[in-house]
This record gives sequence, structure tokens and C-alpha cells, in this order.
Amino acid sequence: MLRSIAFEIAYWVLSVFYALACALAALAPGRGPLAFALRLYTRRMLWAMHWIAGIKVDVKGEERLPEGAYIVAAKHHSWGDGFVMFAHVRNLVFVAGDHLERIPLLRGILRKFGAIMVDNCGGPEARRALAERAAAAHADGRRILIYPEGNLAKAGERFRYRSGVYYMYRDFGLPVVPVATNLGVFWRQQEFLKHPGRATVEFLDPIEPGLGRGEFLARLEGAIETRSQELIAQAIGEPVRPSVLVLAPDEIARAAAQPA
Repeated sequence: MLRSIAFEIAYWVLSVFYALACALAALAPGRGPLAFALRLYTRRMLWAMHWIAGIKVDVKGEERLPEGAYIVAAKHHSWGDGFVMFAHVRNLVFVAGDHLERIPLLRGILRKFGAIMVDNCGGPEARRALAERAAAAHADGRRILIYPEGNLAKAGERFRYRSGVYYMYRDFGLPVVPVATNLGVFWRQQEFLKHPGRATVEFLDPIEPGLGRGEFLARLEGAIETRSQELIAQAIGEPVRPSVLVLAPDEIARAAAQPA
């Protein structure tokens, strides 16, 4: 509990400080100063996770990352795995829910950085927005981070994998690097309480261009979920179990809105 309290204080102090630093960096010409500030922020957060919360993150598989542009499709257990991505993958832009644009200070930072903002609820308009903004990032030669489930998942659970990542893969002809993790064992979604231990984030073998939608999504989900469950089993010292499919928040909301 004391570690969690100390980390929460450090989290907000660092976040506020670097949000102000990024807002200033966003005023400078080009994207370089802002990218530098964001990278420094994520490295400081990994330091705080290790030395304050007691969560040491081992990053594996960096040798599998291709040269040039590619898409990173990652399991999303907590904010911590996002820090790992930005600290270890250069020239990265991310796909995120448009709710972040409602935060005044973040709005300008995200736009200057070139973040790809989409409606979490999906649908044709969200797919078009994703395609247009991802195309602009691809034209800049940037690596694109996307969370295929679209939400923070509990360790051992999975949401339906959405097709946006497939359309980027198909349209841009880029390899997709799946990323597995067990970080949710130690930092569960947005929960306050942190559990000290040794977490792993692992870059897996890239999926090369050329697959159809069904085969691609099956291979992506199989790679991420299988390896994530293996890492979770290693962390908790229990046998490997398949992840459990659960409804995403927007799917629950749609189901609740259906007439009886």
C-alpha cells in the first residue's frame, strides 16, 4: 500500500510536470522537441514503476523489430505498457480514443504529435477516420501503435479483436509486430494498488503482409493471447490457461440499449 501511495504521488507529479513541458515543446517548430519530451517522460515513468512501485519490466524481443516502418499491435493491460512502447520504439505514433481530446492541455499536444484519434465505439465513421489519420502517419514514415482490443483488459481476459489493425496492415503493406505482456498481474488496468514483481513485455515475430482478414486476425490474436497467457502463468506460478473472452464496454452499452 505504501509503495502504491508513493507511486501515485510520483505518477501525478511527473505527469503534470511533463504535460507542461510537452505543452511548451509543442510550441516549438517541428515534432522533435515534443517527441523528446514524451520519450523522457515515459522513461521516468518506467523508473518510477521500478524503484517506487517495485515493478521491474523486462522488455524482450527487440531484435525482432523490423527496420523502417511497421505496425505495433499490443496487448493493453495498463498505462504501464504504453510507457514501455514509447520508451523502446522510436518514431512512434499511437491510435487512441477521442475521449483524450476532451482534456484541454492534452488536445494540443496530441494534435502536434500526430496522434491518431478515433471514436472508441467504432463504426464506419471511426474506420474512415482511422484510415485517413493512419495514412498521414504512414506518409511520414512513422511506426504506428494500436491496441487491437480497443480497451484495457484484465490479465487473463480478452476483448474481441477489432479489424482496424487489419485494414492498416492491408492498405499500407506493412508488417505487424504483435506484443504480449503480463503487466496486468502487477498493475491492473487503472487500479490504484500496484503489486511489486517482475513483469514482461515481449515483441513477437512480425506478421508479414499478404494475409486475408480472417487469417490475419486469427494469427494476431493467437500470437498475443497465447504468449500473454504463458507470461501470466510464469508470473503467478500456475498452469497456462486460455484467456477468457468478455464483452467490451461499448458492447455492453449497446446490449443494454437494445429493447427487451
